Amino acid sequence: MNPLNTFAGADASLAAAAWSLCRRELVRFLRQRSRVISGLATPLLMWLFLGAGLNRSFRPVGAHETYGYITYFFPGSVLMAVLFTAVFSAISTIEDRNAGFLQGVLVAPVHRGAIALGKILGGTIIATVQGGLFLLLAPGAGLRFDAGGIVGALLVLAAMSFALTSLGFAFAWRMDSVAGFHGVMNIVLMPLWLLSGALFPVSGASAWLGWVVRLNPLSYGLAPLRAFLGDGAADPFAPMWLCLLVTLLFASVMFLFAAVQVRPTAERAR
Repeated sequence: MNPLNTFAGADASLAAAAWSLCRRELVRFLRQRSRVISGLATPLLMWLFLGAGLNRSFRPVGAHETYGYITYFFPGSVLMAVLFTAVFSAISTIEDRNAGFLQGVLVAPVHRGAIALGKILGGTIIATVQGGLFLLLAPGAGLRFDAGGIVGALLVLAAMSFALTSLGFAFAWRMDSVAGFHGVMNIVLMPLWLLSGALFPVSGASAWLGWVVRLNPLSYGLAPLRAFLGDGAADPFAPMWLCLLVTLLFASVMFLFAAVQVRPTAERAR
């Protein structure tokens, strides 16, 4: 397919161009069912095995008797599902460039910000849906929440999905191979998740590690997610308003970072 035909022509608006790319991402996802399974399987297995293995040996101070690691680790597993989906979306950017699609899009009469916005919105929708599907398992983790909690959790997931997809897109745009991107994931993206409070509470960490968690913007997305899911035993290390503000700022900065990466291959090589 000629990417120039994706858009309406020289007067194509940013919104129309972004939606065309977003829709392409969604169609690709629906045609690749393995991405649905792979995006959920690893977080699910991690939650089941780690949760069951450490369930009885973990109980925060003040938690009720039925509270165990399988409950604590659930929000972190949801965040992992979002992270993995964002990674797969970023990999599609590398595949599109290797197939010649992005080179064609770059010469189309559209704003380059629309390219980033379309790809990122597509990945954000997919990641939010994946995270929402994982939320269906919350009763199995012993979490109870109302309709307001569901809406709040989905909104937080959407913001974190947007931030992580933007970050993945920014790195993927500068990568020439999927193998190189996996290296970035191991160095940058996975540590962001590991040090977000997903695996351990901040109160139980050493002083220096606690500060690392507090400096991690992903921690400020996980904290309100726990609150909306009714995880009252997890210690909030920051007020809700600050967590939401940091999450929104993180998403905005990551999108700007991704948008400035969009430029032709010749410019990227200089």
